[in-house]
Amino acid sequence: MEKTQFLATLASRLQRDVNTTKKPARNWQHRPQEQHYTPMNNAELLVAFKEQCTRIHTDVMETTRENLSEAVAQVVNKYGGPLSVWDDPRFAEYALTPLFTTILPAQNTAVYTWSNQKTREENFAEANAARIGLVFSEYALAESGTVVLYSADGAGKAVGLLPHAFVAIIPQSSLLPRMTQASQAIQQRVDRGELLPHAIDYVSGPSNSADIEMKLVVGVHGPVEATYIVLTDC
Repeated sequence: MEKTQFLATLASRLQRDVNTTKKPARNWQHRPQEQHYTPMNNAELLVAFKEQCTRIHTDVMETTRENLSEAVAQVVNKYGGPLSVWDDPRFAEYALTPLFTTILPAQNTAVYTWSNQKTREENFAEANAARIGLVFSEYALAESGTVVLYSADGAGKAVGLLPHAFVAIIPQSSLLPRMTQASQAIQQRVDRGELLPHAIDYVSGPSNSADIEMKLVVGVHGPVEATYIVLTDC
């Protein structure tokens, strides 16, 4: 069914005109979604973020840009290798290339890069074989301990899904109060006519599932462990 016919059918059932140009006004009397956590400054958001992470089985490390390589090495020592990483220029910008290409391989720890030059099967096989999936987050949400990931070419979402441990690098300046502000930032990109990534993923720590008896099971649908590395000077 064509779009116009589909919308016309819906409109007729709802006894209203078809409107595809003017957005309906949302003049709510109360807007708690825009007020919760917003009085906090960046340092206070970090405190709230860390507190929430204790509830979602996620470790938080604080470091600086200069010491990021050492922090990642500590995570590798904790979880073991191999690593699966995105083909992301930020790894080079944050001086992680020597760690990936020289230091870790010298320790017999492989680093797999998700790449469009590889087949789909190769990328998934490497992500599945990795012990750690390491990515950069776009935003982090204090209320829920969530990181927002942009999946695109060279940044397959399987990197954060298939390995045993999920590790996200978070510039502290990217901390936001809650999902409301992240959605607003994404909408601003749309309004500017910018292309959006293939997928926008909201990840809150390791995979958590609960059965009918309310027993929590971790790692059924994704990583068993998670660590966030917060860069306090970025």
